[in-house]
Amino acid sequence: MARTALSTDAVVEIALRVLDEDGPGALTLSAVSGRAGVTTPSLYKHVSGLAELRALVSSRVMNDIADRAGHAVLGRSADEAIHAFMTAWRWYVQQYPHRYSAFIQSPEPRTAEAATRLFDIITATLRAYGMEDSAAIHAARCLRAAVHGFAVLEAQGAFGLPEKLDESYDLLIQMMITGLRTPR
Repeated sequence: MARTALSTDAVVEIALRVLDEDGPGALTLSAVSGRAGVTTPSLYKHVSGLAELRALVSSRVMNDIADRAGHAVLGRSADEAIHAFMTAWRWYVQQYPHRYSAFIQSPEPRTAEAATRLFDIITATLRAYGMEDSAAIHAARCLRAAVHGFAVLEAQGAFGLPEKLDESYDLLIQMMITGLRTPR
């Protein structure tokens, strides 16, 4: 990539390629600058350092998940929307396990907008169950924990028994839906 074409977005794209090809441990400014064909100090025109680059990558990952989930739930409601949401999130982790493992899970200013988008998608699906305000927050946390936990364990190869993972995930989705239908 020529120096004139380098931008913050381009640096993030290169960082995503580093993650996809070499894993989260390989994400360094040196690796990104090497792929960009520039010296490491040249990156500082676009990112303040590795911490900012990781935050920008996390924002992109969260936006990608929100895009995928938003598209998946479009035109669906209640059980069908929850199924589509959970399936979309898992699909993303299956497709991009290294990006997801590098994703900053705790609240971070650079991911706030993307987090709000994803949260709005989740809470919109929960309205079909009559959940708003505090109830929606609790349910959204449970959905996130369920999807995240399963997807991370799957990506790390932690499920060693021969039963099909898709069947286990379908059961998890059904358990979540049953829980959401249960009156409080």
